[in-house]
Amino acid sequence: MSTWFRTFVPRPAARLRLICFPHAGGAASAYRGWAEMLPPSIEVTAVQYPGRQDRIMVEQAPDMDTLVREATAEIEPFLDRPVAFFGHSMGATVAYEVARSLPRALRPALVHFFASARKAPDDCAPLAPEFRGDEGMLRYVTGLGGNAGMLLAHEELRELALFVLRGDFHLIDTYTHRPGAPLTCPVTAISGSYDAACTRADAAAWERYTTGAFDLRELNGGHFYLESAPEGLMALLADTLAPAPAAH
Repeated sequence: MSTWFRTFVPRPAARLRLICFPHAGGAASAYRGWAEMLPPSIEVTAVQYPGRQDRIMVEQAPDMDTLVREATAEIEPFLDRPVAFFGHSMGATVAYEVARSLPRALRPALVHFFASARKAPDDCAPLAPEFRGDEGMLRYVTGLGGNAGMLLAHEELRELALFVLRGDFHLIDTYTHRPGAPLTCPVTAISGSYDAACTRADAAAWERYTTGAFDLRELNGGHFYLESAPEGLMALLADTLAPAPAAH
C-alpha cells in the first residue's frame, strides 16, 4: 500500500472516500478523528506528505510540481469509488493541482472539491518579507492560531516543526498557478469568519475554477476553524457528501 495515504478507520463498504490534504506544517494525523464524526457512508483518507511524522526520513519535495506529481502517481488505487478532495490552507492548493493532474480516465471519480481557508490559485502569493526566516515563520504560524502555534511553544518540538515549515513555505513561495482547464466537479469554498489570511471574498474567487456548481460557506472561527469548532464543518461535509434521503 502507498506510503502517501492513511486511512485511520477503514470502511470498505463506504459509498464515497474523502481524501484530505494537510496545511503547511501539517500531517495526515490532522484528520485522524474525522471518521468518527462523519457518517459510515464516508471513508476518510489523509495524505501524508514526505518529511514528517512516519515519513520524516523521506526528503521533502523541492517544489509544488514535484509534490503534486508524486502524490498523483500514488493516488489511483484510492479512486476505486467516488471521491471528494478536501484541502486546508496550503493543502487546498496541493489538492487542486492533484485534481488537475489526474489522468483523464480517472477524473470522473472526483465528485466534489472543498477548498478550505485558502485563496484561489491565481491569488496565492509568497509570504510577506516580515515573515521570512525562522522567527518570521514562527510569528506567522503563531498568529494563525490552532494546534501548530501551541506546538511551536514547546522548545524541544520547535526545531522539528520548523524543519517541516521551511520546506512547506518554500513550496508556497515558489508556487505559480498555470492557466488551464477548470475543474468540472462542484466546488465548495470555506472561510473562517475571522480569518484574515483567507476572507470570505478571497474564498469566493474559487468560483472561477470550476464549470460545476459553486458554494461559498463561512464557518465560525479563524484560520483553523476546523480545529476549534469542527462540528460545523462535519455537518457541512455530511450534508454535501451524504445527504439524508428525501422524505416520502
